[in-house]
Amino acid sequence: MQERMEELIKIINEADYNYHTLDNPTITDQEYDKYLRELIEIEEEHPSWIRDYSPTQHAGGKIIEGFEKVTHKIPMMSLSDVFSESEVIGFDEKVKKEIPNPKYMCELKIDGLSVSLLYEKGKLVRAATRGDGTVGEDITHNAKTIKSIPLKLKEEVDIEVRGEIFMNKKTLEEINKERKKKNEPLLQNCRNAAAGSIRQLDSSVAAKRKLDTFIYHLPNPEDFGIKTHSEAVEYMKSLGFKTNPNNRLVNNINEVLEFIEEKGEQRETLAYDIDGVVIKVNNISDQQKLGFTAKYPKWATAYKFPAEEVLTKLTDIIFTVGRTGQITPNAVLEPVIVAGSTVSRATLHNEDYVVEKDLKIGDVVSIRKAGDVIPEVVERKIERRTGVEKDFEMIKNCPICNTNLIKKEGQVDYFCPNEKCPARHVESLIHFVSRDAMNIDGLGDRIMEDFYNFGYIKSITDIYQLKKYEKELKRLEGYGDKSVTNLLEAIEKSKENSLEKLIFGLGIPNVGAKTAKILAQNYKTLDNLMTTDKESLTSIKDIGEIIAKCVVEFFQKEENQKEIENLKELGLNTKYLGQEIKENDIFNGKTFVLTGTLEIYTREAAKELIESFGGKTSSSVSSKTSALIVGKNPGSKYDKAKKLGIEIWTEEEFKEKIG
Repeated sequence: MQERMEELIKIINEADYNYHTLDNPTITDQEYDKYLRELIEIEEEHPSWIRDYSPTQHAGGKIIEGFEKVTHKIPMMSLSDVFSESEVIGFDEKVKKEIPNPKYMCELKIDGLSVSLLYEKGKLVRAATRGDGTVGEDITHNAKTIKSIPLKLKEEVDIEVRGEIFMNKKTLEEINKERKKKNEPLLQNCRNAAAGSIRQLDSSVAAKRKLDTFIYHLPNPEDFGIKTHSEAVEYMKSLGFKTNPNNRLVNNINEVLEFIEEKGEQRETLAYDIDGVVIKVNNISDQQKLGFTAKYPKWATAYKFPAEEVLTKLTDIIFTVGRTGQITPNAVLEPVIVAGSTVSRATLHNEDYVVEKDLKIGDVVSIRKAGDVIPEVVERKIERRTGVEKDFEMIKNCPICNTNLIKKEGQVDYFCPNEKCPARHVESLIHFVSRDAMNIDGLGDRIMEDFYNFGYIKSITDIYQLKKYEKELKRLEGYGDKSVTNLLEAIEKSKENSLEKLIFGLGIPNVGAKTAKILAQNYKTLDNLMTTDKESLTSIKDIGEIIAKCVVEFFQKEENQKEIENLKELGLNTKYLGQEIKENDIFNGKTFVLTGTLEIYTREAAKELIESFGGKTSSSVSSKTSALIVGKNPGSKYDKAKKLGIEIWTEEEFKEKIG
């Protein structure tokens, strides 16, 4: 652990030097954030290990020779980062421990360069970068070229304000067109272009770059009799500073989450780059009460939008056995945040996939969420190879039972043919308790494997008889009275699930969660489904020959019939409890997309209503979308729907069509 800490310090310090001093970033923002978060976690666990040269002991950055050093009277602190809705809610919960009903200012997090502007008697006397938070660089000569920075304020006041210098997307496009004509290297992105421009010794370069600013912070509002952050922003605007019109004062955390979703949708349509939303407690006295940590204010945080694609290291390739015996290679990754969640594993599908992508153990690879759910490896970064990477080798035997693997003609997947392979059975049990199936909280993958190995759970029926091992469970390391009681209660509660959960949990080949719901809605009881035939099944929309064959064959097997009888005797519900599909041609068989802030319905309620009429919902607009349902402040989905000529409904129109 200590060796890893030293390694992280070295990686981050080198990255800081390359980015801040040489203007030559060598790793991505996502990689930097990942390494920094890991280092912070280690140091929080072992505070005695903290080194004075650790990057956590300063905000980052080096001063370039040639610029005068500037000491900030009030340090320019950075903000803590959060990456998911649950972390935003966690921030709110911490605030509420001190402040009962906080209001928040939500601000777009501009992807640019922080700046401090100092005025004496209303005249600009100094502009400085943040630097390491305490000492920055004097960039006054370049700041004066930015038209949105006033050289003289509307009042003769002594004041320091802070904000962001940035470049608009259109400006970058125009500059790169000119650079391309001259065979000059293109500027990578708006942020790097802004940072590089503002730190030129020749101010004529900055002048040509048409930089812009938004001012968002007054370090000492109490000196001006200001009591809230929103008042401070209005005051700075009245002096002649440019502030962001997209920022919003909200009343609670739900409105914060709505703002995040709304601006995430609008992100691509903005004239400038943003990489998140800054959330600040609005009341100044509340801010003072909450105070600061050594590095961050406790009254503010920065939510970062999920990265579509991030880089990390492929540290190993391991093989798993699915419940059908299929062998799947899986990437073991250095943990990285993708689309708001931490990813440390990703499927590599099969041997052909790994060979086609030329993946080696030790490669730096790009990761993204496929369909916003399943992590996948997009490609290896061949330019990051060092020569120590190891070639991939496909295994010949099952990693669990050592049976020789088979590969059927015309197929790409290898299989373990041993139907009694423990891995196949454990996987089927894990599937049964998973979230989309019976959703039994407390029975995760490793716990199921342990309980299988201990002999407590060898079949689905055993899950509902786990209570007989209650004393043994309480003696296990990490278990206590409360955790065992909660687990047994969760098992008991799962008996009340609607039929579709049970159908999916049984693991019928080719029957996914959506198909399970269609079957439950059409057959109403498990007995009806068990006695149906292929003709009846294929008459249902979205049920084809293959699924029908799998369903009939599954229920014909004597061991499956016996298992289901046992489950019935143990009190599991076998009836469909969801909403019935109602006859409504407006929705039946069609696809709908929701956007903006809904006021009449919650998102979930709207989705359930659409599904109850036989419709489907999707998260993205395409030519297959039947209609877009819009709430307040719709984002880019609205523009795309208009462009594709897709029907657009207001929430009131949606309500009317439901009847």
